[in-house]
Amino acid sequence: MNEHIQMLPDHVINKIAAGEVIERPASVMKELMENAFDAGATQIDVEVVRGGMQLIAVSDNGSGMSRDDALLSIERHATSKIRTAEQVEAVATLGFRGEALAAVSAVSRFTLVTRLSDEQSGTEIRISGGKLQDVADAGCPPGTRMEVRNLFFNVPARRRFLRTEATELAQLRQLFAVYALAHPETGLSFVSDGRELYNLPGGSSLPDRIAALYNPGFLSHLRALDFKTDSVKITGFAGLPQTGRKDRSDQYIFINGRPAAAPVIYHALNEAYHAVLARGRYPSAFLFIEVPPERVDVNVHPAKKEVRFRQPAAVCDAVIAAVEQALALEAPEAERRAPLFSFNAPPQPVPRVEKQHELDIRSQEAGGRGQKTEDRGQDSEQGRDGSLTTDSRPLTPSPSPWAWCRVLGQAGGLYAILETEEGIVLMDPQAAHERVLFEKFMQDITEGKPSRQGLLTPETIELMPADAEALRRHLPVLDEMGFGISDFGQDTFMVDALPVHLQAGSVTVIVTGIAGALESSGKQRAEREALRETVAQAACRTAVKTRDALTTTELERLVEDLAKTEMPYTSPHGRPTLIFTSFTELNRKFGRS
Repeated sequence: MNEHIQMLPDHVINKIAAGEVIERPASVMKELMENAFDAGATQIDVEVVRGGMQLIAVSDNGSGMSRDDALLSIERHATSKIRTAEQVEAVATLGFRGEALAAVSAVSRFTLVTRLSDEQSGTEIRISGGKLQDVADAGCPPGTRMEVRNLFFNVPARRRFLRTEATELAQLRQLFAVYALAHPETGLSFVSDGRELYNLPGGSSLPDRIAALYNPGFLSHLRALDFKTDSVKITGFAGLPQTGRKDRSDQYIFINGRPAAAPVIYHALNEAYHAVLARGRYPSAFLFIEVPPERVDVNVHPAKKEVRFRQPAAVCDAVIAAVEQALALEAPEAERRAPLFSFNAPPQPVPRVEKQHELDIRSQEAGGRGQKTEDRGQDSEQGRDGSLTTDSRPLTPSPSPWAWCRVLGQAGGLYAILETEEGIVLMDPQAAHERVLFEKFMQDITEGKPSRQGLLTPETIELMPADAEALRRHLPVLDEMGFGISDFGQDTFMVDALPVHLQAGSVTVIVTGIAGALESSGKQRAEREALRETVAQAACRTAVKTRDALTTTELERLVEDLAKTEMPYTSPHGRPTLIFTSFTELNRKFGRS
C-alpha cells in the first residue's frame, strides 16, 4: 500500500525532537540550566518535586527577555545564539540549536516567567502539551523562571520508561554537580521536595566547589593541572591513583566550559595512568580543556554530550603531558603529613610512642633518629638468595606518603603491617619492591647511565620464535638499558650481563618476560610505552616473591625506599602497594567515636 508523502504537523515534529533532546528529567534540567548560564546569571536556583517528574523549576537572575523574545524562544529553531551556519563551527555558548524549549513544552505543562531589568513588568507564558494557553503581564524580579510540570503527561509510553523517583533524583543531583563544577563563579542552590540539598555560594574557586561537593579531605588526593601548548590549555585537577574506582563517575571533562565527553580524552587518561593504576580502575579527574572554538565540533550529538576535535592528537598529547606533570610534582610540605593513600580526611595524629624499629622518615633531613640513606651508603635490593641486599645509589627523594612509620611485623606470612601517625597500613612487599626497582631502573635509563653487572658464567637461553624475533629487533635498546645479550641464531641468545638492579633474578625468567613484553607492546604501543612495559616486566620478575620471608630490617629498608618513589601507591602494573585504615575509622568500628 503506497502512502503519499505529507508534511508533519508542528506538534508532531516537536514531540519527535523531544525524543532526541529530552530523555528524562535530568535532560530537562540540563537545557534550562544552560539557558540560565548563557543569560549571564550569577545565581541559579533549582527546585524539583518527585525526582523531577512532577516539577522542575529553574530560576535565574540573568538578562531576562522581552515579551516578543519570550514568545519566539518557545518556537522551534528560534535562538539568539547564532545567525549563520558558519557560526555553528565556532559556537561559544552552551545552547545554540533553538530546539530545547519547544521540545520541553511539547511534552509537559510549561510556564515561562521573564523580565528585562529595565522594564517595570515581566511576561508569563503558559503552554500545555505544545499548545499555547496564555500570555500575560507578570510581576517578577529581573531574570527568568521556567517551570516544567508533569513531564511526559501526554506521552505515556515515554513516561513508563522513567525510573523510580530516587533514581531520577540521583541523576538530577549528579547533573547539578557537573554544572556546579563547571561554573564555580555562579551561585547555585538545589531543593528537592522542599528540602535544600545544596546551597553553593557564588564567586567560588574550583577547589572550593570540589570541597563542597565532596569533602575538604578529598582535595589532598588531587594534584593541580596547569599545562599549555600553542593550541591547547589544560587546567583543573588530576586524582592520585588511590582515587581510582570501577567507573568514570568521578571524571569530569569540560571543553571550553561545556560539560562534554570525547573518546580521545578517555584514551589520554588511560595512557597517563597506565603504569600507576590497575586495569579497570578509573581515577578522579576534573579536566578543563580550552581550545579555539573553531577547532572543536560541538554539533555531533543531539544532546550535545560529545564533541569532536579537529586535531585530536594534539589534545590527547596535552592531556597526557598535563597529568604526568601533575603527578610528578612535589606535594607541599603541609600535605606530606597526610597518608595520601587514604580516601578520607586525615584524622588528628595520635601521640607517637618510641619503640624499636621506628622509622622517622621526615627527620632524615634534620639528622634525627632515622639517618639519611646516603649516610648509610645503602638502599634495598634483592640478593641472589632472595633476601634484600643493598645498593649505594639512593632514589631521588620525593614526598613521603607518611610523616613517620613503624614496622610492626608481617601477617599471613606475606603482608607487612606498618603504623603511621594517622593509622595502620598494610603493605604488599612484592608490589612495593616492584615499584622501587622500576623507578630506579627508569631513573638510570632516563639519565642515560644504566649500571651493568657482568655474570660470572654467561647463560644461554632459547626463546619461542615470536619472542626471539621481538628480542632480536630490540637488542640495541636493551644494550642501552644495561643488558648484555648476543644473538646466536636459531632463536638462541647468550646473556653475559644484566642491569645492576636486576642482577638478583633468574636470567631465563627475566629475558623471557622482557621478550614477551616487547613482542606485545611493539604492536600496540609507541616506543615509550614499550620501554615502560619492558622495565615493568623486568622489575616484576626480579622483585621479592610472594612467600619470601623478610626480616624486620629488610622491611624497614623497603619501606624507606618505597617512601622515596614518585608513585609509592601502586606497582608498575597498577596493583596497590599500600592499603590504609585511619585511626578514626578504627575508633568508629570499635565504638570509640
